[in-house]
Amino acid sequence: MSRRTQVSTGSPWEPIVGYSRAVRVGNQIEVAGTTAMKDGEVVGEGDAYAQTVHILEIIDAAIRELGGQLKDVVRTRMFVTDMSRWEEIGKAHGEAFGDIRPAATMVEVKALIDPRLLVEIEAQAILTEEE
Repeated sequence: MSRRTQVSTGSPWEPIVGYSRAVRVGNQIEVAGTTAMKDGEVVGEGDAYAQTVHILEIIDAAIRELGGQLKDVVRTRMFVTDMSRWEEIGKAHGEAFGDIRPAATMVEVKALIDPRLLVEIEAQAILTEEE
């Protein structure tokens, strides 16, 4: 049986809702839907690019804490509140994953947990022994 390791970012919602920022089981890491929040405040309010950059930094940190790297990401799911801003979001995603090129999905949703949030991203990584 594979060991389970969890990472928390200290969000006040994690214990209330009962989730972890990321979970590693065996060689797989799943990162929960991540938004541009820091210390209870929205980072990059009104700026989809800045929010996406911040989200990807949080995801990167969680994956690293569990022994992986962004190069291990095989899938991302982007939830956006305004699809007309896809280029801003895509630009930030491309800067982080340009050579990695994970399978990616972007869908428009009606709303996120805070109306100031424009983007939420999930990620899945698979660690390999190859370097």
